[in-house]
Amino acid sequence: MGPLSPTRTMRLWGPRSLGVALGVFMTIGFALQLWGGPFQRRLPGLQLRQSWASTPGPAVPPCPPRQRLVFLKTHKSGSSSVLSLLHRYGDRRGLRFALPARYQFGYPKLFQASRVKGYLPQGGGTQPPFHILCHHMRFNLKEVLQVMPSDSFFFSIVRDPAALARSAFSYYKSTSSAFRKSPSLAAFLDNPRAFYQPGARGDHYARNLLWFDFGLPLPPEMRTKRGNPHPPRDPNPPQLPSGVGLRAHTLDPNALFHPVPTVADGHSQTSSSASLDLRSSSFIQWNLAWLDSVFDLVLVAEYFDESLVLLADALCWGLDDVVGFMHNAQAGGGQGGSAVGDDGLTAEDRQLSARARAWNNLDWALYVHFNRSLWARIKQYGQSRLDSAVAELRARREALAKHCLVGGEALDPKYITDRRFRPFQFGSGKVLGYVLRSGLSLQDQEECERLATPELQYKDKLDAKQFPPTVSVPLKTSRLPSP
Repeated sequence: MGPLSPTRTMRLWGPRSLGVALGVFMTIGFALQLWGGPFQRRLPGLQLRQSWASTPGPAVPPCPPRQRLVFLKTHKSGSSSVLSLLHRYGDRRGLRFALPARYQFGYPKLFQASRVKGYLPQGGGTQPPFHILCHHMRFNLKEVLQVMPSDSFFFSIVRDPAALARSAFSYYKSTSSAFRKSPSLAAFLDNPRAFYQPGARGDHYARNLLWFDFGLPLPPEMRTKRGNPHPPRDPNPPQLPSGVGLRAHTLDPNALFHPVPTVADGHSQTSSSASLDLRSSSFIQWNLAWLDSVFDLVLVAEYFDESLVLLADALCWGLDDVVGFMHNAQAGGGQGGSAVGDDGLTAEDRQLSARARAWNNLDWALYVHFNRSLWARIKQYGQSRLDSAVAELRARREALAKHCLVGGEALDPKYITDRRFRPFQFGSGKVLGYVLRSGLSLQDQEECERLATPELQYKDKLDAKQFPPTVSVPLKTSRLPSP
């Protein structure tokens, strides 16, 4: 793994000076969040190749592409589409993935390095380095740094808790005891404590799922009290650091904990009654500052294409490297792409959104925080420049869909007969997938397959590539002597 960089080392400090740390964070100021650290860099431009297929010798970017990546794949946030990009990028270049034995790293338990297939502890022998860690886990920085270099690029994705709740209720209806007992999402959010029991099997899907995926502890007022059912204790509970890395920034506490309608570059940020639950949340602000010190970039599902442009820029990748198809989307659902706001909703739906954000108040804090940091980064990048890149990305995606796919779009799984492209069906909604057009050239067929392959099948493909099955030669049986 190599020596830890100063920034990553600071992330691992133990919880010794909470009061001091909080005081420092509160005085840093909102301006540093917007303009400090990585935002001072001039972000390089993007190139879009004209030919639809990958071609040799593209324009050389002004910096070397980043290829040591840690992606925290959050649930029901468009993360499967990001995973598809990483699978394709690494597969093309022969990069080595840190893979789980099955499809997740022991989730919902905290990530452990020992769950990585082929991982050897330090001193346990030599092994080729891993380039990409990207499958479902509950984040645990200390263990991640046993697997990945400390200078890896850390990123993740968040989604408006109101949209996430709708998707999670449909997808995890049979998994979460709280959702299973409730006749509808509206009934659940009308009186969630009638259905939700902290620590019950699968109920982490029913409240603050993003916060849980990031591996963060609950604030004191939300922990189970004596006499109440206790959630199962993790043998390695997450510890908050008493110091943060050099990129840590602080949100204006009044703006974060009492959200009001704001406008960032013409995009409104909806207020929520969730703010009422965040009044005493210096604890939450401290966690958010720590996340800022760990993650180089957090994408926002509602601004998915804008996020991809910023990701390509931060990684010094070409725009083609982040052009892909949506994956694991449910029929009638979607995974982002629409800005936060309740203007087009009925009064009943607006109330449902407000209740979802209030119930998932920690996720709402995460979302507000990273939505604002995204738009601060967009401001630095340049709005007109971003608009141009997003338009190119969408045109590129549309051209690929028309060239590769039957119908040029995702289809109901009943039309997908090739098991290589049929997505795993789970939950009450149908998970859409793709059918490839016939008559593609060999090169086009290969590229279209990469674009259309669902995450589970692609993981199996990478697994077989990294760990090819050994061919056992049958032993010759010796002839028994005659009696």
